[in-house]
Amino acid sequence: MAPSATTPVPKDSNALSFLGPVPRKMFENPPRILIIGAGSRGNAYAQGTLDSTNGIIAAVAEPVAYKRREFGRKFIWGDDEGGEGKREGLEFVDWRDWVEYETSRRAAARTGSPVPPGIDAVFICVLDEMHEQVLVGIAPLNVHICCEKPLSTSLEKCINIYKALSAVPGGGKEGRDKIFGICHVLRYSPFTMLLRQLVVEEGVVGDVLSVEHVEPVGWWHYSHSYVRGNWRNHSTTAPSLLTKSCHDIDFLLWLLCTPGGASHAHKSTPPHLPSSITSTGSRTFFTKQRKPAQAGPATNCLSCPHEQECIYSARKIYKERHLDKGVTGWPVNVVTPEIEEIYRDLGGDAAGEKLLRDLAEDYTEESDVGEVESRGWYGRCVWESDNDVCDDQHVTIQWDAEEGGGGGGGRTAKTAQFHMVAFTQNICARRGRIYGSLAEIEYDADTIRVHDFRSGQTTVHSPHVEKGGHGGGDTGLARQFLLAVDAVEHGGVEAGDAQRRFLGCDLDEVLRSHAAVFAAEEARVGRKVVEWATWWGERVESRLR
Repeated sequence: MAPSATTPVPKDSNALSFLGPVPRKMFENPPRILIIGAGSRGNAYAQGTLDSTNGIIAAVAEPVAYKRREFGRKFIWGDDEGGEGKREGLEFVDWRDWVEYETSRRAAARTGSPVPPGIDAVFICVLDEMHEQVLVGIAPLNVHICCEKPLSTSLEKCINIYKALSAVPGGGKEGRDKIFGICHVLRYSPFTMLLRQLVVEEGVVGDVLSVEHVEPVGWWHYSHSYVRGNWRNHSTTAPSLLTKSCHDIDFLLWLLCTPGGASHAHKSTPPHLPSSITSTGSRTFFTKQRKPAQAGPATNCLSCPHEQECIYSARKIYKERHLDKGVTGWPVNVVTPEIEEIYRDLGGDAAGEKLLRDLAEDYTEESDVGEVESRGWYGRCVWESDNDVCDDQHVTIQWDAEEGGGGGGGRTAKTAQFHMVAFTQNICARRGRIYGSLAEIEYDADTIRVHDFRSGQTTVHSPHVEKGGHGGGDTGLARQFLLAVDAVEHGGVEAGDAQRRFLGCDLDEVLRSHAAVFAAEEARVGRKVVEWATWWGERVESRLR
C-alpha cells in the first residue's frame, strides 16, 4: 500500500472514544464475585475486575491449596493469615462445595436467619474439559456467569450447556433473567472495538468483500501450550483451532455476520450467516521424524546431549529467557505454581533450582496413562511429546450475497481467510487486511491503517491499550460483563437487553461461533467443504428441538 497522503483520525470520528483510558466504574452496589479456578485466567479476570471497577472478589474455588491461598492473599483476605476457620464462605476446595454452601445459605435466608451476603456473579476459569460439568452444575442457582473460552470441548457439550443455560429456574417461559458472558476477549480490546466501529458502524470500507486474518501463536508459546502443555492432544482437550483460535473465528463472525447499530441491539436485523466453511492444516513440525539425530534416545531436555544447541530447550525457554530475567509469572508459574513465593522469600537461586527439578520430571512407556494425560510436561522433548494438534491451519469462510446485495440494499458476497501459525516471532499479535468496495484496511497489533480509494489518503488509528492481557481485552470483558450485571440487578434492564447493550453478544451467538469451529474441524478432517445451513440444521438445530 503506497498512500499519497497520511492523515490523523478525523475529529468527528466515533473512533476517538477508543483513544483514551476508560474511567474506573464505581458501582453504588458493587457486585460480589466468585472465581472458580485460580490459575492464570482466574487471576486475569480478578485483576481486570479490580482495575476497571469497584467489584468485590468475594470468594474463590480452587483445588490446589497453594493457588487458592495466593489468590486469596492477592484479592480477598490480603495478608491476614488468620487461618481457614475465618474464611468460611471465602474459599472452597471444589466448586461443588460452593454450590452446597450457597444452597444452605439460601435455605437459611428463607427462614429469616442472619446469613452472610451471597454471590452475584461467577467467573468460570477451570480447564476447558470441565466447563460443561461446572456450567450445568451451577445453572440452577441462577447467578450471572462469565465463562472462559472455549465454551466446551465438543459440539455436544456446547449444546448441553446451551440447553442448561436457556432453562429458566422454576420452569417459567419468560426467558433467562441473568447475564451469560463468554470470554472471547478479542471483542473487548480497544483495538478490535475500534476496528469493528470503523468497518461495521461507520462503513469506511464500503461493502466488505474479503478479509485476511492471521494469528501468530509464537514459536516458543506454541511449544509451551500445545506441545508440552495442557492443550497438546485433541483427545484429552480439543483441537488447537478451538483451544487457541476460537477467539479468531468468533472475531471474524462478529465482524462479518453481526449487524451493527441499534437495530442489532434489538435483534430486528438477522445476522448474515456463512454459506460454506472449509479448512486445511496439520501437525507439520513437532513429530518424532524431525527429532535431531544428535538428541539420541533422550526424552527430556535436561538429559539431552543436544540441549545446548536446541532452540526449544526447556532450560532456555523457562529459566534463561524468563526466570533469570526476573519473570516469575506466565509461563514460569505454569511449570512451578509456587515459583513467585519461592523467588520472593528464598531468592532467585532457590527458585531456579526448583524450576529445574520440575522441568526434569518425565514419563516413560510404563507411566500411568491417566497421569501423563492429566498434566503438562514442560521439560519433555518437543519431538517426543504425545501432541497431535495442528501447528499450521487455514480456514476459509464464505458468504453468499443476499437479495438486493450491494447497491440494492442487501449484503454482498464475501470471504474470510484465517491462518493460525505456530512459527512466528510475535506472540498472539494478530494482523490482517480487510478489502472493501471503497477502501482497504491493514491492521496489526498497534495500528489500523485505512486507505480510502476516493481521496487517496491513508488514515492511521492508534487505539489506547488498556492494562491487562489481550490488548486490554481481559479488562474490557470484566468491565462490560459487570456493567451488564449491574444494569439487570439495579438498573431495571432486562437481561436480554443488557446482554446486547454491554456485551454485544448472546448465548445464540456464542453457540454459533463455537459451532463454526467444529464445522471447520469437520471440514479439515474430512477434506471437504461444509455447507453451513445444512450442517447447522443437522448437527445443531435438530438437537435443540
